[in-house]
Amino acid sequence: MTKIGEDVSKRLDVIPAQWRVLVTRRPKYICRRCSGPVAQAHAPEHVVPGGLPTEAAIAHVIVSKFGDHTPFYRQAEIYARQGIRLDRATLGNWSGRTCFHLQPIADHMRRHLAMDGGSPVYGRDHGTGA
Repeated sequence: MTKIGEDVSKRLDVIPAQWRVLVTRRPKYICRRCSGPVAQAHAPEHVVPGGLPTEAAIAHVIVSKFGDHTPFYRQAEIYARQGIRLDRATLGNWSGRTCFHLQPIADHMRRHLAMDGGSPVYGRDHGTGA
């Protein structure tokens, strides 16, 4: 048989948000010949010290809260349907810690805009899609 063409159809599909657990292993080393101390790499820094969320998980929570206007209690319900049990106070704690770390960036932006002579910053016109 000889191919003379083909029909192509496209369908829109969705893959729901996928949560995963990232495991960090830090091996410990010791010299058997000498009595030196145990050597181990430093633990990576986290936004929430000793906490569960990655930076991407925190960014997702913040964008959902402030970008999509989804309150923490509703986010907690959504995550619970996906098998992730998070209290809304925990989500608020994550957001608060993140805001603390982002404060220097906000301060820098505020100073930069102030040096611009106080000219107004215009946003999009949400009514026209522009």
